Amino acid sequence: MNNKIDQRATVLVVDDNPTNLDVLYIYLDRSGFEVLIAEDGASAIEQTKHILPDIILLDVMMPGIDGFETCRRLKEDVKTKDIPVIFMTALSDVEDKVKGFEVGGVDYVTKPFQHEEIIARLTNHLSLQKLQKSLREQNQELTAFSQTVSRDLKIPLTTVISLAEIMRDSRILPEKLHEHIDAILQTVFRMQNITDELLLLADLRGVQPELKPLDMTMVVRRAKDRLTYVISGYQANLTEPREWPIALGLDGWVEQVWINYINQTIKHGKRPPRVELGFTPQDNGFIRFWARDNGPGLKPEDNANVATEFFEQKQFETKGYGLGLIVVKRIVDKLGGQVGVESEVGKGNTFYFTLKKGN
Repeated sequence: MNNKIDQRATVLVVDDNPTNLDVLYIYLDRSGFEVLIAEDGASAIEQTKHILPDIILLDVMMPGIDGFETCRRLKEDVKTKDIPVIFMTALSDVEDKVKGFEVGGVDYVTKPFQHEEIIARLTNHLSLQKLQKSLREQNQELTAFSQTVSRDLKIPLTTVISLAEIMRDSRILPEKLHEHIDAILQTVFRMQNITDELLLLADLRGVQPELKPLDMTMVVRRAKDRLTYVISGYQANLTEPREWPIALGLDGWVEQVWINYINQTIKHGKRPPRVELGFTPQDNGFIRFWARDNGPGLKPEDNANVATEFFEQKQFETKGYGLGLIVVKRIVDKLGGQVGVESEVGKGNTFYFTLKKGN
C-alpha cells in the first residue's frame, strides 16, 4: 500500500507528551496527512468544534480527562460521533483495550510506535470511513427515489380507482362489463398496495419506532377494508376472534402486516378460500398473531425451511409471494418480534408474527 495519501486527510493527534507530538507530526506530514495537534482531551474536543478531522489518534493516559472519556464525549456529539478514533496506548491490559472499543474507538496502536503500522491503520480506517459514507449516500438516494416514485404513482392510481368506481355504479354500462371493471379495481388496488409497501420499506430505513398499545380490532378492520375487492373477488370467508388482546406496535405498520397475511392466505386457500385470523398468548411476554388458510399446504420436503424461506428474496422471485413479505419481516423486526409460516399437507398455511404483550 502506498503511504502517500491521494487526498490529504486531516488527522488530529492528541498526546500530552511534546516529543511524541513532534515525532508524529513530522512523520504524518511527510506521509501526506494534514496534521492537527492537541495536548489534552479538553483542547482536542474544543478543536473539533472549529475543524473536523477525518480521523483521530488519541492517547489513553493524559492529565485531566483521559482518552477514554475524551472519546466518549466525542461520540456523544452529533458532529463528531462518526470520526474514527484510534487509541495510542502503552497499556497491555486486555480490559483497557476492550474499554477503548466500548467507548467508541475503532482500533489501537501500542507504544513504542511502529510508524509503518500507524500509517497502515490510519489508511485502512480512512478507506472504511469513505466506503461507509458512500453506502450511506447511496441508501439515502435509493430511499428518496423509492419515495418519489411511490408518491408519484399514488395520485394517478387514485384517479383510476375513482373513475372505475363511477363506471361500475353507472346504469348506462351493460351489466356484463361490471365483471371487467371489478377486475380493473382489484388490479389497481394491488398496484396501490405495492406503492404503499415501497413507501413503507423506504421509511423503515433508520427508524426506531416508539411502541404504543394497539387497538387490534380497528387495525384488522382497516386491513380488511383495504382488501375489500380482493375479498369479494375471491368470495373469501374471513373469521376472527370477538376480542383481540392488547399488543405493542405501530398502527400503520401492523395494518400492513395484516394486509399482506390476509392477502397471502386468500391467494393460497381453496376456492372459495376460508381464512381464519387469531392469536395465541406466549409465555415469553409476546403474543403470536396469525392468519390461516384452507389451502393444500406444503409437502414435507418443502416444509423443512418454510419458516424462513417464505421471507427470502429468492422465494418471491420464483413462487410469487410478492414484495409484501419482505416488508412484513422488516416491520416485525423493527417492532422486536418474529415472523414465520407453518404448513402441513391438507391443513393449509399459517402465517404468523409476534408482538410484545401490552398492559
